[in-house]
Amino acid sequence: MAEDQRETIAFLSDPSSYGAASEVERLETHISLVFLAGERAYKLKRAVRLPYVDFSTLDQRGEACAAELQLNRRTAPELYLEIRAIKRRANGGLGWDGDGEIVDWVVVMRRFRQDERLDAVAKAGGLEPRLLHALAAHIAAFHATAERRPESGGAAALAAVIAENDDCLRTSTVAFSAMRIDELRERSRAWLDRIRRLLDRRRTAGKVRRCHGDLHLRNICVIDGKPVLFDCIEFSDAFASIDVLYDLAFLLMDLDHQGYRASANLVLNRYLDLADETDGLAAMPLFISLRAAIRAHVAASAGGAPEEARAYLDRACAALEPAQPRLIAIGGLSGTGKSTLAAALAPALGASPGARVLRSDVIRKRLFGLDPEAPLPESAYTGKVTRRVYAAMRSQAGAAVRAGYCAILDAVALRTDERHAFAAVARDAGVPFTGLWLEAAETALTERVAARRHDASDATAAIVRRQLEVDPGALDWQRIDAGGTPADVLVHAKRALSLL
Repeated sequence: MAEDQRETIAFLSDPSSYGAASEVERLETHISLVFLAGERAYKLKRAVRLPYVDFSTLDQRGEACAAELQLNRRTAPELYLEIRAIKRRANGGLGWDGDGEIVDWVVVMRRFRQDERLDAVAKAGGLEPRLLHALAAHIAAFHATAERRPESGGAAALAAVIAENDDCLRTSTVAFSAMRIDELRERSRAWLDRIRRLLDRRRTAGKVRRCHGDLHLRNICVIDGKPVLFDCIEFSDAFASIDVLYDLAFLLMDLDHQGYRASANLVLNRYLDLADETDGLAAMPLFISLRAAIRAHVAASAGGAPEEARAYLDRACAALEPAQPRLIAIGGLSGTGKSTLAAALAPALGASPGARVLRSDVIRKRLFGLDPEAPLPESAYTGKVTRRVYAAMRSQAGAAVRAGYCAILDAVALRTDERHAFAAVARDAGVPFTGLWLEAAETALTERVAARRHDASDATAAIVRRQLEVDPGALDWQRIDAGGTPADVLVHAKRALSLL
């Protein structure tokens, strides 16, 4: 039987327990209570026993608090301060630390404003590209150093997740459609069969690590403009010892589900720009589906609105619907707006959360081991280096379309052989190809490159003028007037791609 925590909750709800605190706010989830007092947050584990977590005894809660502190300091050392004991005083009341029998444990955190949580930032329109780039970089760096767990993950682990989701959905208090649950189970099993070897190869290659495990918008905050991951899963190694892309998939699914698909696409692309994980793209639809299915039955068990739980189930099924991969190349001189167009097109193309965008400027920086926005010297723009860049673009584009995703190649592509080589990637993969060639007046091009800030391109007005002197040869790509607004160019491109 779970222990009675009413006295502990009353103690933590009392402002006098914190000295100078004038009031205490309380936040609740199905497994914890958080008390906000002054500049601190005090997190209490609920004395619950659920199929996936057991906090029913004092010892279990103490161990979980210690694990939470240790694990979350990997990504949020500035937030996670200590664990503290609540003890029985000689007078029978409760107090902090000191002598007496331990009654319960709490994790003490630095308090942050609720409007600094990423879900609130998103609702306020704050999902700016620089923030999302920083978030993707934060996650990629965390994954790169997270402890490898080769004994976990792989196809067998995902088969267990599929089975558990199926059981939880069927036994839920929310009346899910039995036909929909059947559809999800069969699609999930079929997808798993197709990628079984890939999952096991990735586990062997060290891609299964002790990750965050619960990486959704409400578990990310923005402090002083910096994204911070917090509240990782501490109670189950199995839930958090997963493929790094399965960890990322929760964030991508949540962004898409909340109506921020373009942001999800940007995060995915920046993550893949920074981390060598393109080989795992074929697993992403299943990863996203499993995340949505988990949210469906968790939302149901937490007493949320039934329609919300059913919407997650619908998303889980939709993630596994067949998607037609295609390859699109966007060429043109510097300043024509290739990258702006690629970013605008990508979310609407193919499987969630949209197309893989391969930008020559970014790949060039990565070949030199630099961040995408770091400047390169002119010596990095020789023909030999450019051939390496284009070869890397072709390789990654081929991998993306063979994985079932659409891909967009963003490069000047002034040479006929460069454009033909891009088209050959699609031909070899057996997917449709469309080349778009953007054109604008010299004045517009030079003004645009001069106005760039914090961008991967190193192009200058002088470079634009040199490009204008080059004859691109025969152009068999669809020519688009890029002299107007980005919205106008997007409309023209969508028409050329039969998306309108």
